[in-house]
Amino acid sequence: MQSSMMLRLPVIRGVIDRRILVNYRVDPEVMSRILPPPFRPKLIHGHAIGGICLIRLRQLRPNWIRASVGLSSENAAHRIAVEWNDETGATLEGVYIPRRDSDSRLNALAGGRIIPGIHHHATFTVTESKDHFAIDLRSDDGATRMCIDAHVANELPANSIFESLDEASRFFETGSMGYSATEDANHFHGLSLHCDQWKVELLRVESVQSSFFDDVRFPAGTVAFDCALLMRGIQHEWHAEEDLCCGQFTLPA
Repeated sequence: MQSSMMLRLPVIRGVIDRRILVNYRVDPEVMSRILPPPFRPKLIHGHAIGGICLIRLRQLRPNWIRASVGLSSENAAHRIAVEWNDETGATLEGVYIPRRDSDSRLNALAGGRIIPGIHHHATFTVTESKDHFAIDLRSDDGATRMCIDAHVANELPANSIFESLDEASRFFETGSMGYSATEDANHFHGLSLHCDQWKVELLRVESVQSSFFDDVRFPAGTVAFDCALLMRGIQHEWHAEEDLCCGQFTLPA
């Protein structure tokens, strides 16, 4: 069994070459049953939000090392927008990450030991241009299958729950703190994303499939694709955060 104890990760700096946030709106009661304590769904207009972050990183290295020796990788993180309470009862927000996949063997080896969160090795097939993105993901263990075909757009889908790009951008920008599942159901690894700037674009999705959100855990009518957002060319840092244990705090009644 992989231990949930890790070496302390230094601040890691790099470039978000391309980041696609594929977003689904979900019935809050269904999402609540999926989330482990202490997390609960963060709602927007009465809906919970889950999704997959497809991110290509480059020049990734400790912040004291020059960019030319940094590493590159394709990665995917299944994310659920959540809230929880700290020891004072204050409400915090971020994302719960039940699954991480990467095309980097190093990430798969270091995940859960040096890098927060267990990373599963996967194959990413990517075809993209300035305005078009097609990504197919298949994990080695067969647990994750995902594909998307999308183009840069000017408008949100007509049925999106977000009223504007600004509203969607603000919702996801506040989810910079992530807690990843480990093999201990009561223990979560913390990692936060710090972007030098925050800028998102809209994508028009021609087709999307996800083994996670198409699964029977979401009964018919309780989940639907909502929208997709794009970020690219963003300087950023990853900061390790203190681990979170579900019995650490008591939620208010």
